[in-house]
Amino acid sequence: MKNNSYALKGNILYSKDKSMIIEQKHGFLLCEDGKVTGVFGELPKRFEGIPVVDKGDALILPGFADLHLHAPQYAFRGLGMDHELLDWLDTHTFPEEAKYADPAYAKLAYGQFVPALAAGATTRAVVFATAHTEATLLLMDMLEETGLVTRVGRVNMDRNSNPALQEQSAAASLADTRDWLRQAEGRYTHTAPILTPRFIPSCSDELMHGLAALQKETGLPVQSHLSENQGEIAWVKELCPEAANYADAYRRFGLLGGAGCPTIMAHCVWSDAAEQALLAEHGVWVAHCPVSNADLSSGVAPVRAFLERGIKTGLGSDMAGGYELSIFGVMVQAVKDSKLRWRMQDETLAPLTLPEVFYLATRGGGSFFGQVGAFEPGWEFDAIVVDDSEIVCPFELTLQERLERLVYLGGDRNVKEKYVQGRRVK
Repeated sequence: MKNNSYALKGNILYSKDKSMIIEQKHGFLLCEDGKVTGVFGELPKRFEGIPVVDKGDALILPGFADLHLHAPQYAFRGLGMDHELLDWLDTHTFPEEAKYADPAYAKLAYGQFVPALAAGATTRAVVFATAHTEATLLLMDMLEETGLVTRVGRVNMDRNSNPALQEQSAAASLADTRDWLRQAEGRYTHTAPILTPRFIPSCSDELMHGLAALQKETGLPVQSHLSENQGEIAWVKELCPEAANYADAYRRFGLLGGAGCPTIMAHCVWSDAAEQALLAEHGVWVAHCPVSNADLSSGVAPVRAFLERGIKTGLGSDMAGGYELSIFGVMVQAVKDSKLRWRMQDETLAPLTLPEVFYLATRGGGSFFGQVGAFEPGWEFDAIVVDDSEIVCPFELTLQERLERLVYLGGDRNVKEKYVQGRRVK
């Protein structure tokens, strides 16, 4: 037994797979060296004498993974919801992100965003910053202090943007990206870079090819946007007429996953069967962002089809197209949207269930980071302790019923403790 072993005692739930939740009432969740030893009904004899943190009747869940959010957009959350995507970018997003050229403003704004992210149920996050190296490093510094595990991207964009935000050229963008990576190297324990072409309309062919070469050189993962909005898709078709579809355009540039290139594509609202086949073939993670898909009138992604095809899928808050950071709220919206899609658009794709969205929030999104998002032996120990006692009920509930009510009636305010890689961070 290792010296830093301990156990959390409480009502433990985690996803075995996309349709099955494992539960252990008043059980023990054991941690050794930041890894899960197992879940037990009784404390094994060989662990007698280790510290046991008894959480009473609280729920103990895996930490949530947020696969897609824009840190600089936290400042204008809840604004501009009467726009569609491309207009919203021009009127709200690009002008706001241009402000991050000023380190003082970046410090103020990120100083509001980072504590909000740290306070909730999210233990892992994949984050867009801006095209500003100093501000991006400042964000990474702040996130490192929280103890969360994050991937942060300095955004690349050398065309079709606000002149105050757009980079001078592909060569300048690539040079600044290399400088950012040089400054970040060896600087962090819990935070790491991810290559971040904003989306094809904002990145020239030269820049995309350059980023693909940089990815092969560094082995870094990639994040971008895919098939979010019909106007955006039509624009990409004009820019890349030789591509069979939007995903194929990324493939042709060498930025659609595959061996040695872990990739997250956010949204995929309009990904048809052919595009889905490419995503599955290249092992791409889809970041499903139902709140922003609704807010920006983008549509409802066919998440049921992603799951049936075996496409790796998690959830994204997509701050600030999504107006809140809570993955609890994202789970609720994912279920609601899937019901509307089933009823109004495609009755062959059944609505999502609670076990499925719980899986997406934990094991599905966590898989981008490795063995993360469940309490399997040997997996990284990410856990949240949730007090749902305020959600009163006159009859006895099962643990899964309590979880369902927590998702719909509770939220980040109910998270009382948070552990990442075995370290308590809240």
